Amino acid sequence: MTPAKKILITGNEACGEGAVTAGCGFYAGYPITPQNELTAYMSKRMDECGRVFIQSESELAAINMVLGASLTGERAMTTSSSPGISLMQEGISYLAGCQLPAVIVNVMRGGPGLGNIAASQADYFQATKGGGHGDYNMVILAPAGVQEMFECTYEAFDIAERYRNPVMILSDGIIGQMMEPIEVRYPQKSVDPDKSPWALRGCKGRESRSIRSLFLKEGALEEWNRDLQRKFRTMEAKEVRYETYKTGGARLIFVAYGTSARICRAVVDKLRQEGVKAGLFRPVSLWPFPYKKLKGLDKGTTVFFDVEMSAGQMLYDVRLAVADDSRVLFHGRMGGGVPEEADIINIAKKAVKRK
Repeated sequence: MTPAKKILITGNEACGEGAVTAGCGFYAGYPITPQNELTAYMSKRMDECGRVFIQSESELAAINMVLGASLTGERAMTTSSSPGISLMQEGISYLAGCQLPAVIVNVMRGGPGLGNIAASQADYFQATKGGGHGDYNMVILAPAGVQEMFECTYEAFDIAERYRNPVMILSDGIIGQMMEPIEVRYPQKSVDPDKSPWALRGCKGRESRSIRSLFLKEGALEEWNRDLQRKFRTMEAKEVRYETYKTGGARLIFVAYGTSARICRAVVDKLRQEGVKAGLFRPVSLWPFPYKKLKGLDKGTTVFFDVEMSAGQMLYDVRLAVADDSRVLFHGRMGGGVPEEADIINIAKKAVKRK
């Protein structure tokens, strides 16, 4: 067991430290608020570790540089915020189509369009339902604090390599900018790209390899897609992550992730003090979404309360899990608005009283 090292750090910086500790060998990114600290942190840490850092000329360039680095077997990463991630969608689809591992971090901000630089959760659909073209999926991890920003990023590199598939960290401007103490207790990884059985690093002394996503022979692309879907089903079965808080015997269960989940956790404590049996279900993996785990909390009379910093994008998955729209409440704020504890408590009390 590696001795824990305690440090005070922002969420963006913790994400960068998680990547460095996981053996990230290549980073390319372009500045955008509210994730600029992450790019700045990587520029310093990657240089200190003798690894490659590139401030690219655009987000389009960054994602394609990551694709090229991944081809060689390097652990590769890029980070951005909502408008920049939109520009990367074609490259993300190419990564999935070529079965290349990479870690992509989205520190979400208000939209649509340029929007503002406040925190948001409005990129849920883009991340979980496939923002680029074609039939593909990515594991989407949603940390709810600075410690998890480190841990989810560290783990994301292993998941990406396990399935040869891009993985996304879905954060937001509040978690990225906030500062908390964390324990760095994971071992520093050393990755040797030359030992990758699929990477393109020159074929002297062995047969040549090919990595591509273009299949023009009749039926070839469909067969390739079938193989990919089998992999996605394995990911769906094995990579579900979630957390429950005081859900035992709860009549009202909040469903929230990221910053919204932090707010709902405090609301649960306040409602419990007032005699309301409330609990929290927090999806950590947004894809695969923990449908069965959430459904397992349904006692027939349970009220589920989805809270988001969006118009209700996760709400569709919550309704699918519960399969009874009449018992699913929703409260959301858009355009960088943050749900208020008082508003959530008032809606929750009225709902419990009606039931």
